[in-house]
Amino acid sequence: MALETTAGNLSAEDIYRRRFAEQEAFRDAMWKVLCADYFGRFVPRDATVVEIAAGYCEFINNIDARRRIAVDINPETTRRAADGVEVVLTTSSDLSMIPSGSVDVAFTSNFFEHITREEIAATVREVHRVLAPGGRILILQPNIRYVQRDYWMFFDHITAIDDRALCELLELVGYRIELDIPRFLPYTTQSRLPKSIGLLRLYLRLPILWRFFGGQAFIVGAKV
Repeated sequence: MALETTAGNLSAEDIYRRRFAEQEAFRDAMWKVLCADYFGRFVPRDATVVEIAAGYCEFINNIDARRRIAVDINPETTRRAADGVEVVLTTSSDLSMIPSGSVDVAFTSNFFEHITREEIAATVREVHRVLAPGGRILILQPNIRYVQRDYWMFFDHITAIDDRALCELLELVGYRIELDIPRFLPYTTQSRLPKSIGLLRLYLRLPILWRFFGGQAFIVGAKV
């Protein structure tokens, strides 16, 4: 989840604090493992990386890259960014301050369910503009195909989407799908599954487990 949106008159920061305040230490440790053991393979060390709707900067703070940029509209992102992480306060569909073709990898996690379909399409197009030829967009996203029962447990979810629809959109905009894992990570850290960094490392090494516990899709698209 990111901080870019609000639900009604509730601030995104209030929602995030209620949802994750007691999990901050675990989530930071979790993202360190996710970046080191999995996502890092898609991010060259000399890359320029942008996290769209960065929120608490859990990905961008932990990924190993030459230049790291966090994009969000919430000023809290500036306070959460690690040393060396640049922060751009803007919407996901307006990256005008980032030059065309200047980004190697764009990443977004648990974001599209918080915005409209029109905003999703605008974001994907704008990311396509800032990516260099062959640059990648990485999307980690709840997959409505497998989490129908609990998808609406969060008040600020407004759009249901699955991996097939996202792949279709990416191809229409001008990406080549390099990877589509319909079931990757569990849907939420608020599940009854034990919160263990050791178990997370094991889970990432055993894709057979993803078929049973995965509720989020992971998609990689390359700019054609």
